[in-house]
Amino acid sequence: MKHLRKIYDALGVEKYYRIYANQYSNPHLIQVQQLLKQNESFLDYSSVLDFCAGGGEVNQFLKSLNYQNFNASDPFTYELYKKNLNQPCFRWSFDDVIKGKIKGEYSCIICSFAMHLCPAEKLYPLVIQLFQHSKTLVIITPHKRPVLEELNGVELIRTDYAKTEKGKKVFLKVYKYVYLG
Repeated sequence: MKHLRKIYDALGVEKYYRIYANQYSNPHLIQVQQLLKQNESFLDYSSVLDFCAGGGEVNQFLKSLNYQNFNASDPFTYELYKKNLNQPCFRWSFDDVIKGKIKGEYSCIICSFAMHLCPAEKLYPLVIQLFQHSKTLVIITPHKRPVLEELNGVELIRTDYAKTEKGKKVFLKVYKYVYLG
């Protein structure tokens, strides 16, 4: 869907997904796949949680690379995910994760094209909860936000990018939690 950002701004994220949840597709799927592939030797895809999974594009690609152990969560597109992958999808929202509802341990948690939508005041508690379930957090974003390395105890350990046809960068950022206590 073109001009997704403008539609988000006009409708708000929740209303957008109430209307378009079953039609969603990542506007930069080629770049997401490229970033996942070129970082395969650095990241551990043995047990992935695709957080804010959309239609399951990340896990579909990981499956094409012969990775089979993955879960997903999306409070809006869980039905589309189930349809596309014939697999259940948790419905954890940012608030659910902050409240401790996330389950499981993962080799990495991948969040593509969603973490920048988290309100600033909720970002730190969200990230800290995610780190309770994985040592590695991977953010794929069409801009530099969020800047998790500014959060206390969060360390940026890798960055990469892929360019769109128009020359815009899609970023992959890998973080780990650094215990400061």
